[in-house]
Amino acid sequence: MPRLCHAGPIAIGPGRPLAIIAGPCVIESRQMGLEIGTAVRDACRAAGLSYIFKASFDKANRSSVASPRGPGLERGLEWISSIARELGVPSTTDIHSPEQAEPAALAVDILQIPAFLCRQTDLLFAAGKAAATHKRAVNVKKGQFLSPGEMAGPHRKLAEAGCTNTMSTERGTFFGYGRLVNDFLGLGDLIDLKGKGVDGPPPVCFDCTHSTQLPGAGEQTGGRPDRAPLLARAAVAAGVHAIFLECHPSPDRALSDASTMLPLDGVPALLSQLASIRASLKVLG
Repeated sequence: MPRLCHAGPIAIGPGRPLAIIAGPCVIESRQMGLEIGTAVRDACRAAGLSYIFKASFDKANRSSVASPRGPGLERGLEWISSIARELGVPSTTDIHSPEQAEPAALAVDILQIPAFLCRQTDLLFAAGKAAATHKRAVNVKKGQFLSPGEMAGPHRKLAEAGCTNTMSTERGTFFGYGRLVNDFLGLGDLIDLKGKGVDGPPPVCFDCTHSTQLPGAGEQTGGRPDRAPLLARAAVAAGVHAIFLECHPSPDRALSDASTMLPLDGVPALLSQLASIRASLKVLG
């Protein structure tokens, strides 16, 4: 049975409420982040779900060097941490280099390892060491090029750095060119992850918005956000412990991932559906 992952006062895993990790892709302003976080927090409270505010201070893997990247480390972390404090919820952000691990661990509750970087030893070790020092968690997104079983490797590296407070996130697997697929047999394998150095399977989150990406669609990645609710419902029915989604008041104007983000005003209805599906499983987790 998967173990628990602790993010501030929230425990993610078997027997605990479904956790929602949600927010904008990149933090565009403190005011907008607070608007998004307040709406999702209130919807989670109404549905009986746990909430973790998510935003990025820097998008280091944009399709073009001309694409907006965000406010940067110092200002971005200050905005994210202050929003989370005002909302009264934990927070998470992604890091892209080892030197970002320590300052991020001082500001947020979960360090996120991007999918493309999930095998980078120096990044994982720095994240694991910082998380262990400051009693934080690490969420590793499964690379689009990895099998579920290969995710034991990143978690082993984190454990070797002193951190076992971890979780995995599924976000689709490459299928040829320009398409991601979601393998629900593999999702089950990820939930039951075994491997050397893995002390009980880490909880599993499902990223329903990035899973709709259409890679290689030009200078900006395409997507099918209309299918994100379908994937989220299926993943909750399959038994995941958390759902990751990105949302925005006006997705078409978002500075990053405009092609995959969900409209903010549609999120409460989706969360209500997910809560109903989770309740219907009878046994949480």
